[in-house]
Amino acid sequence: MAEEPSFSKNFPTKSRLKPTSKKRRSSPESKYWKSFKTQQISGLVSSITSIDFSPCPPHLFAVTHSASLSIYNSHHPDSPRQPVSTISAFTDVAYSASFRSDGKLIAAGGESGIIQVFETKSRNPLRQLRGHSRPVRLVKYPRIDRLHLFSGGDDSVVKYWDVAAEAQLNDFLGHKDYVRSGCGSPVDDNVFITGSYDHTVRVWDVRGSNSESSTMVINHGKPVEDAVFLPSGGLIATAGGNVVKIWDVIGGGKCVYSMESHNKTVTSVCVGKVGRDTGEESEQYRLLSVSLDGYLKVFDYSKLKITFSVRFLQPLLSVGFSPDCSTRVIGTSNGIIYMGKRKTAIKEEPTAGGFVGFHFMEEPQRRVLRPSNFRYFHRGQSEKPSKGDFVVLRPKKVKLAEHDKLLKKFRHKDAFVSALRKKNPENVMAVIEELVARKKLLKCVTNLDMEELEELLMFFQKYSAQPRYSGLLMQFAIKVLQIRAEDIQASETLIGHARNLKRSIDEEIRIQQSLLEIQGIISPIMRIAGRR
Repeated sequence: MAEEPSFSKNFPTKSRLKPTSKKRRSSPESKYWKSFKTQQISGLVSSITSIDFSPCPPHLFAVTHSASLSIYNSHHPDSPRQPVSTISAFTDVAYSASFRSDGKLIAAGGESGIIQVFETKSRNPLRQLRGHSRPVRLVKYPRIDRLHLFSGGDDSVVKYWDVAAEAQLNDFLGHKDYVRSGCGSPVDDNVFITGSYDHTVRVWDVRGSNSESSTMVINHGKPVEDAVFLPSGGLIATAGGNVVKIWDVIGGGKCVYSMESHNKTVTSVCVGKVGRDTGEESEQYRLLSVSLDGYLKVFDYSKLKITFSVRFLQPLLSVGFSPDCSTRVIGTSNGIIYMGKRKTAIKEEPTAGGFVGFHFMEEPQRRVLRPSNFRYFHRGQSEKPSKGDFVVLRPKKVKLAEHDKLLKKFRHKDAFVSALRKKNPENVMAVIEELVARKKLLKCVTNLDMEELEELLMFFQKYSAQPRYSGLLMQFAIKVLQIRAEDIQASETLIGHARNLKRSIDEEIRIQQSLLEIQGIISPIMRIAGRR
C-alpha cells in the first residue's frame, strides 16, 4: 500500500531512511554512583598506601602516606579536605591503617617491622608491637574483638597479638613470600584470611592447635595484592594481576567467578553498599576494585556483572567505602586522594569519641493535600501529582522547520529549495520522500532556476554514493538529468557538476568491484579455516 501524503500535518517531516538509534539511558545504579561528587585532596606527596573507615559515626577515615597517618572527617562543615589530625610518629613508611570496632584506637604497620597503636582522638601512642623482622604491610582488627589484632609482613609470617598485654600469641606459618593483604571474617572473630605474593590466600582459625597449617589454601594464580571477605562470610574476593576472583569458602574453596575487566594490576578491593534509591527492594552489596590503569570498577557479584566504571588520571592504589554509604575514597600513587560524597542533608551532633559528627537526616515529608481540603482545589501548575492522581498531559507544541511550514502551505518548490540550502541531508531526503508521496517532486525539478539546479547537482555529487541514500538519489539523479538535459548542456558550470557526479559514481563502482574481488578471495579461505 502506498504511503499517503501528509498534506495537513502539524509535525516535522522525517526521513524513513534515518536509522533509529536509541539513546543509552543511565541505569538507577549508574545514577547512584554518579551522585558521588568528587573532591580532590592533594599535597600529600607520596603514595596513599591504605584507606580505612571507622565503624562508628561520624565514620572518620584514615590514610597512610609516607611516614604519616592522617585522619579525615568527610562530614566536616568547613573543610573536609583538611585532616582532623595527623600522626607523624613513624620513622619510616606507614602501612595498613586499621580502626578498632569502637573507633577509639587505630593501629598501623611500618617499614621497620613495628606495629604502633594510637588513641584516635588524642593521637597518643599506646602500644608498640615488635616481632616482625621485615616491613609490616598488613594490620587488621577483627570485626568486634577489641583486644586482639593480626598482622602480616614481608617476612612471610602472620602473627596474632594481644594488644593490651603487648604480647604475641601465635605465629601462623605457611606463606612462602610477602604477606601484603588480609581481612577478618564478618561472622567469626576467630577466622581471618591473608593474601601473599606466593599466589595463595590462606584461611586461618586462631583456635587451631597447629599454627603451621591453615584451614584452607586458595591459589589465585598471580601475586595477591588484596583479599576481602564478602558480607555473608561464605565468599571471599581476591585481587592479583589484572584479575579479581570470587571464591566459595563454604564450598571448599571453589572459584565462583573470574573478572578480568582491568588492563593492569588490581591493587585494592573493598565492599560497598547501594540503597533503595537504585530501584532495589533492599540494600545490595557491591565489590569495588581499583587498578594501576586508573579505573574504578563496581561489580555486582550477585548478578556477576560490572554495573559502573569510572577512570581517573593517576594509577590507583587504595579504595575505601564508608559504612553509612555517604563517602567513597580513592588513593593514588602520587599522593592525591579522590573523596566522593553524596549530597544529603546533614545535622551536627557531638559523638561519644569527642569529635563533631554528622548524621544523615531524612527529608521532611510534605503535607499531603486531600480532596477534603480547600487548598486541594487551588493547587498551582507546579504541584507534583501524587500516585493516585489521574494526570492529563498537555500536548507539547512542536517547532516546525522552515521547509515544514512551506510544505503546510503547499509551496512545494520553496520547501525543496529551503531544505537544499540548509545542507542537512536528513531534511533533504525527508522532503524528497514527502514530495514523492504528494506526486510533486518532478514538477519541482522542472521549476528550478539555474542556481537552484546547481545546488541540486552539488547535493547529488556529495551524497549519491553513500549507501544510505544511494537507492533513492541514483534514480532521482537520472530523472533530473533527463528532464533538465538542455539547461545543463547550455551551462559550462552545470556540465562540470554533471561530470563530477559521473566521476564520483564511477569511483564508487570501482571500489565496490574491488571489494567484491577481495571477498571472493577471502571467502574460500574462511571456509577452509572453519572446517579446521
